[in-house]
Amino acid sequence: MKTERIFAIAIMLAMTVAIIAGCGAPKKYVDNADKNNVQSAKPEVVNIGTQQIPNDERIAVAKGFFEEEMGVKVNIVEFQAGDIRNAMVAKNIDFALLGSSSATVGIANGMDVEVVWIHEVLGDAERLVAKNGSNINSIRDLKGKKVATPFSSTAHYSLLKALELNGISEKDITLFDMQMPDVYAAWQRGDIDAAYAWEPTLSNLLKDGKTIISSKDLAAKGVVTSNVEIVRKDFAKRYPDMVTKYIKALNRAVKLYNEDKEEAVKTIAKSLNITEQEALKQTQGSIWLTAEQQLDPAYFGTSSKKGKLAASLKDTADFLYKQKSLVSEPKLSTFEQVVNPSYIENALK
Repeated sequence: MKTERIFAIAIMLAMTVAIIAGCGAPKKYVDNADKNNVQSAKPEVVNIGTQQIPNDERIAVAKGFFEEEMGVKVNIVEFQAGDIRNAMVAKNIDFALLGSSSATVGIANGMDVEVVWIHEVLGDAERLVAKNGSNINSIRDLKGKKVATPFSSTAHYSLLKALELNGISEKDITLFDMQMPDVYAAWQRGDIDAAYAWEPTLSNLLKDGKTIISSKDLAAKGVVTSNVEIVRKDFAKRYPDMVTKYIKALNRAVKLYNEDKEEAVKTIAKSLNITEQEALKQTQGSIWLTAEQQLDPAYFGTSSKKGKLAASLKDTADFLYKQKSLVSEPKLSTFEQVVNPSYIENALK
């Protein structure tokens, strides 16, 4: 798609600028390293790119876990789904929360990052919702309808797979590329008939709509999606201990959710400005994994024996390539090289 070709060009331009600048790191990093390029203990500030999603990172931010674990100033920057990749390429942020499909697009297009954590395996937290009165009762009823979702997101990938599984071509529908706030605005105006969306927008759509299919339904058919954390490879190389401490902060959040759900839900509700009932419903729509569970063969696996995550990202990339969302056909080795369980392993020592 045109959007991803533009993103690929943006990566090449960013690389060109880095070469012209002598491949120098931003000043805040250079000042903290000695002339022999030995790792400095800490950066002055860690920039975290995030999205409004009710998950472990939302808790870690609200509770100040990142500052406590990393011992440095933390700058939290919120993005919409696609914009966060561009911020990583521009080196404006060090960490980023992305849907697995969005991360796949960036990695396949040369984004120099590592995948270090799975925030959640998506289930009912992402769904295709049809507006009441639209006469849409099944996937096949989407023919001739107007549907919106953010392109190259997990929702977009799930929608396209749902169409494929039901023998429907993307050309049979009018598909709009919209971020979540725009999806809701278009829904309220009556400009669209359906949308594949995630929380908290999803709950707003369900006030005047019904679920046609969820990511949980698709996972049962082998279409698994998740939200993952990526880190810039140059940052991770310079500050590996910071990445490990980042993982510790996220694992604290998951443990809080598992051991004191009431407090975790209350924290999310306050952070997202929603009711505790809404927060509980939204968090129950996905699977949260502890650090120990992340190392299961179904996910990261271990440094000595990688798990299925890399293959899952490759499967996503293959599909996006067939959809012409990627310019070149991806290789499995590309994803095997970026999936790095070592930080999780170190966090558990």
